Amino acid sequence: MDFSLLKDESRLLIEADLAPIQGTRFQPTGFPDLGAATYQLPGDKTPMLLLESAQSVANRLESTIWDETAQDVVQPLRGIPYVVVKQEDQVLTNSLLEAHRLSSFYILEGDRRFLDQLKKELEPPKERPVDFHKLAKILAKYDINSLLHGIFIAKQEIAGGRFKLARALSGFIEARNVIPVNSGGVKNDRLNPSADAKKGGGNIPFHREEYTAEEIKAYFSLDLAQIRGYRFSSEVEDLLIAIALYKIQSFLERGLRLRTACDLTYLSITVKCPVTFKLPDLTTLTKDLPELVAAAKSAFADPPITTVNYEAKKATK
Repeated sequence: MDFSLLKDESRLLIEADLAPIQGTRFQPTGFPDLGAATYQLPGDKTPMLLLESAQSVANRLESTIWDETAQDVVQPLRGIPYVVVKQEDQVLTNSLLEAHRLSSFYILEGDRRFLDQLKKELEPPKERPVDFHKLAKILAKYDINSLLHGIFIAKQEIAGGRFKLARALSGFIEARNVIPVNSGGVKNDRLNPSADAKKGGGNIPFHREEYTAEEIKAYFSLDLAQIRGYRFSSEVEDLLIAIALYKIQSFLERGLRLRTACDLTYLSITVKCPVTFKLPDLTTLTKDLPELVAAAKSAFADPPITTVNYEAKKATK
């Protein structure tokens, strides 16, 4: 896989045109104190909608490499490093699924030996700045996913909580020239329509707000300058770029059922910068990734899957 066209670029910018898979309506993400995130463009006041936030798209991109059926990473990425959390030989979670990745409470609080190992490998000399190249090497060793999606190791005992990396891969979805579609319904109680609604009984009417739009577009950004700043070998850099592209292509092809009433399909995908770069499709990425993983394995822990044990702290009387 040839990424030579990206070697002098600071960003890889990608856009994809989307549409509802059926009909014209869609349900946006909502926030408890805001509802749908609507806004207007300066100038012509075009009504806009943030259909999916950066944090939500990050979560969805991360989930693309986890095979829920096999309870393992997807086949093309078998061999990449991550941390598994067990409790009494039962798998609880792992660093690919946890919101804070390697900085998960269940990883750093679950097994003091692993926390001590991180401290030993990361701790800088006294009165010296933290070494972010060292952090990148440790993340490649134990959880390469954190190099794309960022991390904040907020542990005072590890360099005073100063280790933090921004997301290298990010995305969001916007809808343009939106119009609200108001509807509603009734939850029917077939036994007693006048039962106590506060307890969930009776017939309960509800309001529903969806939207239609002139255009729906997904935006993705890969910070190539940040990846180069990790100072890895070309094998590890190429693997990081390929994993990011796999996540984007997999999300667009398989992950656009965002909610029950927001099922999208993608119509086209375009590289906006650099325009000369030809984006590999999901089939090509799936075929080439195992070789890229094998080429970068010297940077990984051996074995690549690290297991920590989590014991819930018992309440004291």
